[in-house]
Amino acid sequence: MNGPARPLLVAGVSLAALVVVVLASLMVGQVMLTPAEVLSGLASAGSGSIESRIVIDLRLPRVLAAIMGGGALGLAGLLLQTLFRNPLADAWSLGLMAGGQFGAALVVVAGAVVGPGVLMVLTGFAGLGLVAGSALGTLVVALAMTAMARRVGTVSLLVLGLMLGFLAQGLISVLLHFTNRSQNRIFAAWNDATFANVVWGDFLTFAPLLALGVLGAILLAKPLTALLLGDAYAESLGVNVAQLRRRVLAAAILLAAPVTAFCGPVAFVGLIVPHLARGLVGSARIGVLIPATVLAGAVLALAADLIVHLPWDQHFLHLNAILAIVGAPLVMVLLLRARSLRGGEG
Repeated sequence: MNGPARPLLVAGVSLAALVVVVLASLMVGQVMLTPAEVLSGLASAGSGSIESRIVIDLRLPRVLAAIMGGGALGLAGLLLQTLFRNPLADAWSLGLMAGGQFGAALVVVAGAVVGPGVLMVLTGFAGLGLVAGSALGTLVVALAMTAMARRVGTVSLLVLGLMLGFLAQGLISVLLHFTNRSQNRIFAAWNDATFANVVWGDFLTFAPLLALGVLGAILLAKPLTALLLGDAYAESLGVNVAQLRRRVLAAAILLAAPVTAFCGPVAFVGLIVPHLARGLVGSARIGVLIPATVLAGAVLALAADLIVHLPWDQHFLHLNAILAIVGAPLVMVLLLRARSLRGGEG
């Protein structure tokens, strides 16, 4: 099916899939619940019943975090792939997520130096500390990648992003070397990507920042679509390309940095989802791709989280492991199919 009906059909199917995965995520866990018990738990919020505690206090925040985080990372990937004209660009492959990790590590170490009270606030995600640190680290790497994108080609840019990521990881190890075991464990628990650490109070910071990023992406959709045809074409339509690049980076940081701060470095979602959305919608127009990307990201992240929280006898599965199983083959396919990447420079 082609034409304007196709995006609507994709949105409808994606919403239906999301509803199914949400219900399954609320039912499945170490304690299995029936649909009736889930509805009872939702209806009896604050009653203190077992169903209410499981659904409202434990599972629903994780589900909402996965939906919001997956959608935000998918949309950040769409913005970055469009900005850099690179099919393998996302917050992870370009080193932005590693910059966010380094910024968060700085905040943890600084909190440890200032005092345990401050550390408890910062590492408990009760304030803006980790978000600010993650955003600053992401911003520094984003500015560096933007500067280097003007001088190198597609493959070199990806390699530079990976090298920046490795550099950030090395610096994080050095920082944590000078902390004690408790601070090390705090960072390690955060660094192991998961949506389960998000609690209700975190949404007061988490949700507004993501909303600003989504709003920015929507407002930038039309000029970004023009940018797909080249800087000269966009400028002929009156687009200030330099200003557009800054605004796109700002929107991508607003989307990626809070997810990294609250959920840890969730990989592959931003890389996979834009390609899934383009294939499903059959269009490169950013305005059409935004809802498809957000919905696909939400479904993918929540489905991966559901697999992690199945009632396994031994619980060793990690979120990024599931996402890597899906993402790594797609990256290999893209490398084999993209002419610009096979040729060495784009």
